[in-house]
Amino acid sequence: MLDVLKDGSKKAAARLETLESRAEDSARVEPVVADILRSVRRDGDAALVRLTKKFDGVSLDRRSLIVGKRDLERAEKQVPAATRTALRTAYRRITRFHKHQCERGFEISEDGLRLGMRVTPLARAGVYVPGGSAAYPSSVLMNIVPARVAGVDDITVVTPPSPDGIRPEVLFAARLAGADRVVQVGGAQAVGALAYGTDSVERVDKIVGPGNVYVATAKRLVFGVVDIDMVAGPSEVLIIADDSADPRFVAADMLAQAEHDPLAAAICIATSAQVAGRVVAEVERQLAELERRAIAEKSIERFGTVLAVDSVERAAEIADDIAPEHLELFVRRPRRLASRIRNAGAIFLGQYAAEALGDYAAGPNHVLPTGGAARFSSPLGVYDFVKRTSIIEATRAGFERLAPTVERLALSEGLEGHARSVTRRLENGRSKRRKS
Repeated sequence: MLDVLKDGSKKAAARLETLESRAEDSARVEPVVADILRSVRRDGDAALVRLTKKFDGVSLDRRSLIVGKRDLERAEKQVPAATRTALRTAYRRITRFHKHQCERGFEISEDGLRLGMRVTPLARAGVYVPGGSAAYPSSVLMNIVPARVAGVDDITVVTPPSPDGIRPEVLFAARLAGADRVVQVGGAQAVGALAYGTDSVERVDKIVGPGNVYVATAKRLVFGVVDIDMVAGPSEVLIIADDSADPRFVAADMLAQAEHDPLAAAICIATSAQVAGRVVAEVERQLAELERRAIAEKSIERFGTVLAVDSVERAAEIADDIAPEHLELFVRRPRRLASRIRNAGAIFLGQYAAEALGDYAAGPNHVLPTGGAARFSSPLGVYDFVKRTSIIEATRAGFERLAPTVERLALSEGLEGHARSVTRRLENGRSKRRKS
């Protein structure tokens, strides 16, 4: 199933090109998504009820779109005690980490001007939580906690229902993290409800959270009406391994990523053909034991990659080009190698820093840039839920000191009205001084 590819070979080049172009085809679904968004904007709750029946096979009415308080309370009792404890531990750690991201405004005074920046939380945020074959209470925590720490007033969670209802772990995590309401609507229609508002769902200022290609496309289409975190693509991990790495750990982490999605990418860059060969053998052995083997097998067949290079420096160069969502450094000096890396969503140093730690409970956010977006974007954080406002205050003396510069620049740009707005104030000041 997996072959060891040699850096510089035609096969290796073709594989790297395949990895760069593996994103889902949003153009294919865009007409359908655009139609869904128009329906929600036009028909509101009625569209949500109709589309939930069509796509999820769940019959709701307008009163049942919002999960009731009793259902939220009941969910806590349905979650095993050990899982509740684990979620509370994760919640505390995630909150503690994100509190370090809070930024404050500032104020400076110079030459008769008082200048500053005010940091203000958004009023309302919407969190999309995927449904499907697995429950994602960790995603609930990762998206709500930074919004709450930032000071967002109102948080709405949207998630697709199933005939058996929403998984209790998701409802418990939403209540634990401080969601104001949970709406049992998913897909592009949920994004539309958050962006445009309906009778039951108030429009928000920002939509965050991962989803399938329909959700990602909907977020892209409503951007501008509302802010979004990112257009997330399939998940990925890249592991750099030298001869100190345990191939069992490398394989386990590759398969942990592969079981997400048939489009997920699990990549190992090994510093020798021998290390690469041991990793390939271990992946094939562990794959046979995996419960989600069918999904992981498709991912490994399509995008699984084990590449042999001559040095950790070359491995770092390739990793920087790929700009992976998750980068694991299973090498002797991981911190030194990390200093060479510019582009990665999250970096895991040493082979006991399993990527799963970051997924669930270490503290940093697991909502990360994918598909090479780590070249220019960051993990979800408190900074995503605030906006910054510039403050400018001027005394007359401060204005008069800076006015000639502003006047000259305005005239150089051909904006006479701008220049005159300064000139009139200067003339007014001169007139007052003559009268006095």
